[in-house]
Amino acid sequence: MKAIVQDRYGPAAEVLHLREVPVPTAGPGEVLVRVRATSAHADVWHAVNGLPYVLRLMGSGVRTPSNPIPGTDMAGEVEALGEGAAGFAVGDRVFGEISPANQWRNSGAFAEYVAVPQDRLARVPDGLSFEEAAAVPTAALIALMNLRDQGGVASGQRVLVNGAGGAVGVYAVQLAKAFGAEVTAVDGPDKLQELRDLGADEVIDYTQQDFTAKTERYDIVFDVVSQKPFSQIRRVLKPDGKFVLIGHDHYGRTGHRWLGSMGRMLPMMAVAPFVEQIPGIGSSRPREENLATLVQLIESGRLRPVVDDRKFPLARAAAAIDYLTQGGAKGRVIITV
Repeated sequence: MKAIVQDRYGPAAEVLHLREVPVPTAGPGEVLVRVRATSAHADVWHAVNGLPYVLRLMGSGVRTPSNPIPGTDMAGEVEALGEGAAGFAVGDRVFGEISPANQWRNSGAFAEYVAVPQDRLARVPDGLSFEEAAAVPTAALIALMNLRDQGGVASGQRVLVNGAGGAVGVYAVQLAKAFGAEVTAVDGPDKLQELRDLGADEVIDYTQQDFTAKTERYDIVFDVVSQKPFSQIRRVLKPDGKFVLIGHDHYGRTGHRWLGSMGRMLPMMAVAPFVEQIPGIGSSRPREENLATLVQLIESGRLRPVVDDRKFPLARAAAAIDYLTQGGAKGRVIITV
């Protein structure tokens, strides 16, 4: 089969190569999937570049990638079932996030076939293309778990999403609306109409207005781009509001080569027990339950994938990652296989 392979860390254009490799075998409890679409996103960039360095100690591989094939999200068709695998049949259209809990590592999605544990897959909702389905898993799961479990979003609340036009932000806007909140979306001028179309009640052009100078107060500030200190964010939070930080480090531009976004997350975690507005981190719900929630929301019409207009074939995976880092993508950057 064809796959994108890397044998060292570095810039995508230098280390990613299209090669012929053996088709994987579905092990016990695994499903072999014929991949039709996958996606390029920030976690893929981190794993390909080996940055921040701490990810190499978190399972990515110290000197070279432990898995030579990048990619975490995919959609495709069931090709075969491993021993004990249940719940799917050959030919089923499936999608999922195939990485373990830590997404800062290669997981094999940039290939024609991949073997996936069955609990990391769900059926593609009717009416969704493979490209749309591949745009869902990591981004929508991050938005769901952080907004619902850390932010405690509820009907009638006011939610501000900073960085609302990116892959995670577009889901945060829609999920907040699905939970009954009033949503303010912050991003650049070229993404504001899309955010209105997704249901945002108010949009703010960050190039023209600093949202932390607003007089309104919010129940949740969901911060994807994480460029402002908490001391400023706190100005627009209600006394019992929640600051949910996703921790995007802008593809290494923050300069934290050792810890990346964790350089900001760790101090936040340290003070969380003493600051009511900073919730803890983590989700107690299993991934298959969260995936099922997303499927239900998509099927009910309350959640739709947002795919950037530019799509890339597998052979141009490096170009897809480079395009992603330029910052202009609207929603998910898709790679067709």
